[in-house]
Amino acid sequence: MSNSITWLGHSTVKITTGKGKVILVDAWLEGNPSCPVAARKLDRLDAILVTHGHFDHLGETLALAARHGCPVVSIFEIAEWLKKKGLAEENAWAMNKGGTVEVAGISATMVQAHHSGGILEEDGSVVYAGEPAGYVLRLEDETCIYHAGDTCVFSDMSLIADLYEPSMALLPIGDRFTMGPREAALAIELLSVRRVLPIHWGTFPLLTGTPQALRDELLKRGLEDVEVTEVAPGGVVSC
Repeated sequence: MSNSITWLGHSTVKITTGKGKVILVDAWLEGNPSCPVAARKLDRLDAILVTHGHFDHLGETLALAARHGCPVVSIFEIAEWLKKKGLAEENAWAMNKGGTVEVAGISATMVQAHHSGGILEEDGSVVYAGEPAGYVLRLEDETCIYHAGDTCVFSDMSLIADLYEPSMALLPIGDRFTMGPREAALAIELLSVRRVLPIHWGTFPLLTGTPQALRDELLKRGLEDVEVTEVAPGGVVSC
């Protein structure tokens, strides 16, 4: 069995490892207009990773963690909020940037992202949810994947390349709320990856960035050898 990534629309991805473990990053399924209905029900879930507190990333984390009894990895403030909302304490895995945890047979390192991340409560108030983050994931066979979360490009992506050497990057390209194709092309150059899966695009009309626009920007940088892996929501790619 090989590693695979299922893009479930927006920034939600399901990573299935070679040993059959299932990890969900940004568990937005039921409310996600891009997520195929058939893909919203998970038979197995071994861990959830949360990049930040916005509704389209925190999603159904609480419900899914309760249903599957799995740990949720997040920045400290989100872990505390989740516990107050009913997440079992043993499943609230708090961490912070620069730290690494071993979960579901993989290592997850929390890294920088530049964005906002407050949690919108039902009464309209916004709760501080710590800083947004990305994750570097090293699977059982040492395959290394970088999920950038919601971010603009930042020069320290070169440090992620130096420290972790990811072979594949999952980068937002939609623009407006994250980086668009032009910034994403520079991010790819800084990360020195040769394969990218675009995320956070096409969900809403405001997200205008496209994989083809990213390819065009890569050509301008002389990076035509980078593989832009374009799939429809629900599509599966090897990694």
